[in-house]
Amino acid sequence: MEKRRLYMDYSATTPVKKEVLDAMMPYLTDYFGNASSFHTFGREAKNALDKAREQVANLVNAKPSEIYFTAGGTESDNWALEGVAFAHREKGNHIITSKIEHHGILHTCEYLEKHHGFEVTYLDVDSEGKVSLEQLESAIKDNTILISIMFANNEIGTVQPIAEIAKIAKKHKVLFHTDAVQAAGNIPIDVKELDVDLMSMSSHKIYGPKGIGALYIKTGTKLHTFVHGGAQERRRRAGTENIPSIVGYGKAAEIAKSNMENHVKNLTELRAKLINQILEKIPYTRVNGSLDDRLPGNVNFSFEFIEGEGILLLLDMLGIAASSGSACTSGSLDPSHVLMAIGLPHEIAHGSLRLTIGDFTTEDDIDYIIEHLPAVIERLRSMSPLYDQAMKNK
Repeated sequence: MEKRRLYMDYSATTPVKKEVLDAMMPYLTDYFGNASSFHTFGREAKNALDKAREQVANLVNAKPSEIYFTAGGTESDNWALEGVAFAHREKGNHIITSKIEHHGILHTCEYLEKHHGFEVTYLDVDSEGKVSLEQLESAIKDNTILISIMFANNEIGTVQPIAEIAKIAKKHKVLFHTDAVQAAGNIPIDVKELDVDLMSMSSHKIYGPKGIGALYIKTGTKLHTFVHGGAQERRRRAGTENIPSIVGYGKAAEIAKSNMENHVKNLTELRAKLINQILEKIPYTRVNGSLDDRLPGNVNFSFEFIEGEGILLLLDMLGIAASSGSACTSGSLDPSHVLMAIGLPHEIAHGSLRLTIGDFTTEDDIDYIIEHLPAVIERLRSMSPLYDQAMKNK
């Protein structure tokens, strides 16, 4: 009997949809020109580039001229932080972010602190993973040049009050960047309504190819050039454009825009069923993150008395692909910095499981997890001295 293959790690990456692959293929074979060339092949590539830029812009209600293609969300984060830091250094050297950001932000902040003398304030979050607007505003100084708060957390799914943060930033004449890699294409976003200055996005979270992303740069925002050496991306990010992947990203953005209502509705319903059933069937379990302001496909549990690595191993033996946190830190044995920031003790943070739902997830898939996960947790707890001691002390 063939082993079941059940993918529940959509926050890490998504499969490429057939329509996206079909859109990409001609640009790997027939229309392979360099978009900077003036001949017919080059013009074909340039037209495809322009169309994709418009498709990605439409996804978030931006102007096509405000979309700059990058190699992915992490590069977009790096560019936003370093671009503002070096372009506005004469005004100040203070950056505000949160303790639960993706490492694309946190490591860049550490680099700016260590090597360029910038000062960074890392805001605490509450038990749901939300920043305090009052603490954010009180952290602003005369030398603050940038606030960077992620739109939605990649581990616990909590969505931040982005519009309110943007108002505070504008009030104090500070630029505002948001890492929307998990959010853009998964929930409705309108950059004009939100009034953000910079926003990071990525293709591989919305059923497009890996290795291509975008940075929204609001018209008039002063930003340092990120890659030198050519005139591509209006002289702000040099390098021959990856046209097939850009075309794929554009098509994925177009599909996400047209399918947004059904996407949110279906994933929210499956998520609710999974959360409710697991909480009912497995004692000593908690859901991490906000239940109200949450990405539609994100579920993050902590199971007391056991470790996440054991859960992942047994689930994988059942054909279920899941994670215990961010894919970017899967090689680390340390507990999630996000779970620690929301106040979980080490022993509970170590027992975390992230199950993320996507467009190819079915109700039968959810039923399969509900059927097998309780037995996995029970088996691991039966071998746990912590669980044994807790039951004796009841």
